[in-house]
Amino acid sequence: MNKGGYSKYIKPLLYGIDLLIVSFLAYSLLTKNLLDIGFIILFWIILSFLISVYAIYRFTKIPEIISLLLRQTVIIVLLILSYFYLSKSDVHWSNVLYFFIWLFVVLNIWRIFLYEIFKKYRIITGSNYRNVIVIGSNESTKRLMNFFDTMPGYGYRYKGFFTDQFDEDKIGTIEQSFSYIIEKGIDEVYCSLNELDNDQVKSYIEFCDVNMKNLKFLPDTKELFSKNLHLNYYDLVPVLSLRQIPLDDPVKSWGKRLFDFVLALFVLLLILSWLIPILGLIIKLESKGPIFFSQNRPGIKEKGFFCYKFRSMRINSKSENSATRNDPRITKVGEFIRKTSIDELPQFINVLFGDMSVVGPRPHLWKQNELYSTKISKYMVRHLVKPGITGLAQVKGYRGGIETNEDIVNRTKYDIFYIENWSILLDIYIIAQTVVNVFKGEDKAY
Repeated sequence: MNKGGYSKYIKPLLYGIDLLIVSFLAYSLLTKNLLDIGFIILFWIILSFLISVYAIYRFTKIPEIISLLLRQTVIIVLLILSYFYLSKSDVHWSNVLYFFIWLFVVLNIWRIFLYEIFKKYRIITGSNYRNVIVIGSNESTKRLMNFFDTMPGYGYRYKGFFTDQFDEDKIGTIEQSFSYIIEKGIDEVYCSLNELDNDQVKSYIEFCDVNMKNLKFLPDTKELFSKNLHLNYYDLVPVLSLRQIPLDDPVKSWGKRLFDFVLALFVLLLILSWLIPILGLIIKLESKGPIFFSQNRPGIKEKGFFCYKFRSMRINSKSENSATRNDPRITKVGEFIRKTSIDELPQFINVLFGDMSVVGPRPHLWKQNELYSTKISKYMVRHLVKPGITGLAQVKGYRGGIETNEDIVNRTKYDIFYIENWSILLDIYIIAQTVVNVFKGEDKAY
C-alpha cells in the first residue's frame, strides 16, 4: 500500500492549473497585453501566499474552500481595477465584473470536483492514507473515532485506542502505546488531555519529536508545553496540532526547491566549474588522496545520503570524529578552505540532486544523532526538513564543532525556530549573513 501516494504533487498541480485558468480568463475577458496578464498572474501568486488559499488539508470542509477562494478573487479583482486605473487602460469595469464571476465559478467547480475525486480515490484504492491511533476513552475520543470510521475519504486509517481505564475494546494501556506506535508504523497520535497528566503529555511530546510522528491533542484547559498550537476541526471535533511546518505545504516546498535548484546551478556553472580543477590540483599536490571527501550523513526523515566536501584533511582512520581546534589532520590548504567555508561548496551538488537545501539544519554525524537524540529535547525535529549548506544556527554563531552542551542546545533551538518559521525571505537573510560572516571571519571556523 502507498501511504503517501502522489500527495506531494497535488498542490503544485492545483497551483499550475489555477494559474492557467486565471491566465485564460484574463486573456479572454480583460486584455490581450501579455505584460498586463503577467501582472495579474503576479498578483495571484502574491495573494496565494498572503491569504493561504492553498492551505487546504484532507479535513478541510467545502465551505472553507469556497470562503478562501472568495477572499482571493475579491482582492485580486480590486488589485486588477487599481492596476488598470493606474496604467490608464481602457478595460471596462463590466469586463472586470465578468472576470470575477467566471473566475469564482470556474475555480469553485474545479476545486470541489478535485476535492471529491480525491476522497473517492482514497476509498477505492486505499492510497494516500495515514495510520492513526487515539489515546483515551471518553466522549471526545469516541466522536473522533466515529469520524475516522465513517469518513474514509479523508484518508485516515484508524487502528484503535489506548487507555488506562477498563475498556474491552482497547488495544492496550497508555504505556503500551509507545511500542505500538513504532512497531505498527503509526503516523499520527491523537491524545485526549482528559486522561493524561502533565508528565504523560510531556512524554508524548518528547517521544513523537524523537520518532518524528505527528502529535495532536483533543483540547481542554491543561498546559501543553508549547506556544505554537494550531486549532483545526475534524467534522465537529476540535483538534490541536503541536506545530505547523511551512515546508509541509507542497507549494512552498516546491518554491524552495526551485530557489535551491537555480542557486545551485548558478554556483556550479559560475564558480565550481573553474574552482574544482584549480583547487583540486592544489589539494592533490599537498597530500595524497581524492579531491572530494564524501561521508554518509542523516538527511530528511533520517534518510542517509552522501555529503560532499573538498577534502581538507590527510587520509586518516578517524573521519567519523569531528574536527577540533588545531586538528593535526587538517592540511595547510584545508585550513584555508575550512576558514573561508570553501570546503562546503561541493554540497551545491547535493542541493542539485535534491539531498540538501541551500539553507536548513546542518547535517550531523550519525553518531551525533545517536548521542543527542535522547539527551537533547526536540533534537530529532531537525530532520523534518532537508539539511542545509548553511543555517540559522550557523549565522547566529553556532557553527563548527560542538564543544559544550550549550552549543548543541542552542543549535537545536535555532534549527527548530527556522523549521517552524521558514520563508524565502528568511532563507535570503541567512544566505546574505553567511556571506558577510565569511568575509568577517569566524572564531569557530576550523
